[in-house]
Amino acid sequence: MKSLFHALLNTPDKWQIVFFTFILFLSWNIELIAGITNDFKKLKHASVNAKFIFSNIPFQFLLGLAFTLTIHYTTLHHFGIIYFYGYFQNHWVIFIASFILLDFGEYIYHFLMHKIKRFWMFHVVHHSDPVVDVSTSLREHPGENIIRNTFTLLWVLLIGVPFWAFLLRQVIQTASNVFAHLNCRLPEKLDKIVGLIFITPNLHHVHHHYQKPYTDCNYGDVLSIWDRIFGSFCRMPASRIIFGVDTFMDTKENGKYISLVKMPFGKYRSSPSRAK
Repeated sequence: MKSLFHALLNTPDKWQIVFFTFILFLSWNIELIAGITNDFKKLKHASVNAKFIFSNIPFQFLLGLAFTLTIHYTTLHHFGIIYFYGYFQNHWVIFIASFILLDFGEYIYHFLMHKIKRFWMFHVVHHSDPVVDVSTSLREHPGENIIRNTFTLLWVLLIGVPFWAFLLRQVIQTASNVFAHLNCRLPEKLDKIVGLIFITPNLHHVHHHYQKPYTDCNYGDVLSIWDRIFGSFCRMPASRIIFGVDTFMDTKENGKYISLVKMPFGKYRSSPSRAK
């Protein structure tokens, strides 16, 4: 385990990019074999979502510096929950505690993105995707990227997460996030077992259903336990799921990059209907 931590501390950024690219490539090919949506132009759809990679790069660089400074501060001053409780000495205990607390923080962030109107207008860019597939995991408005990472910075500060634990958590989160957006489904029996603890494609597809109350459920990032604890857990038959969001169903709005960039700055739209 120590060798893994040492490797993480010395892993160049390029290897993180290689890992993310590999996960995307693997997931893309899984979808080609077992995808549940076949009536769309996959490359054209992905080209729209992929543009958000480039618009987020400048913010990711600046936020990366902010994370480095924050973690340096917590390490230097032994600030945060991890340092407050002396029994957090074992590497495994530190990682598990950091992982659970960060995941809970992601649940809070996601919940607030749905409940605060202006936050939702940034988050709706992601939800407006008419087809959920691996490229949907890239579809994040720069404004939401800033909001999400600001919340994560706060959790990192309060928890006092060590750099290696944060980096390992990010690797797992990346793989989990791509997995949750797969245009595939697990067999129902397997999903009920895996879904006891983790967010699966089956569960996240419900979150991407175009109408409330299903849009406002299954907020979990990696773990599904928070939805079960706080009553936001929900299942839905695959045959009833329609991807998108009912306030932005026009392809002129949800299918063009420029329109998506402008979307958060328009007038807030309340949901016109409830799911039946």
